[in-house]
Amino acid sequence: MKELKQSIMVFVVMTVLTGLLYPMILTGAAQVLFPHQADGSLVMQNREVVGSHLIGQSFTSAKYFNSRPSSISYNAADSGASNLGPTSQQLITEVKNRVQKLRAFNKLPSDSPVPADLVLGSASGLDPDITVQSALLQISRIAKIRCIPPSSLKALIKRNTIHSFLGWGITRVNVLKLNLDLRKIHSHCSHG
Repeated sequence: MKELKQSIMVFVVMTVLTGLLYPMILTGAAQVLFPHQADGSLVMQNREVVGSHLIGQSFTSAKYFNSRPSSISYNAADSGASNLGPTSQQLITEVKNRVQKLRAFNKLPSDSPVPADLVLGSASGLDPDITVQSALLQISRIAKIRCIPPSSLKALIKRNTIHSFLGWGITRVNVLKLNLDLRKIHSHCSHG
């Protein structure tokens, strides 16, 4: 009976410590030390949440930089990949179709190389970033539609480039931030 009482007491104490106090302390510390990150790295515009720096969104309009494909439509509650392996005929067909659509959408030659991140989904399906190469590939299309000089778009990409940390990771561009900055550039189209 003594061991049972001790076991119950240890269970209660550990539940309170690890189930209540520890999470409360960590949450409180995160809110004090890193409030933006603790709240989901939300992006606000005109007092309205337009997204997160950490979760991708679907940008498919020709007027914007497009994101990489997501097998879950960027639904953070359903994070995951398609689980199709590299020898899967379904994946091979999907990627070939994406490559053709990407080339047609951006008016690229049929033999032009295509960055992998624009035709392959990520493991989480939530990646908010594309490579600099993928952003540069889209300049011609956006410049023509928005009547913006390509040099302005290159400068925009450069300002929004996130460099690798101490040589780890890849240099990348956050698509949401890039497109929000793109909205601020005035078109040079003559209307009338």
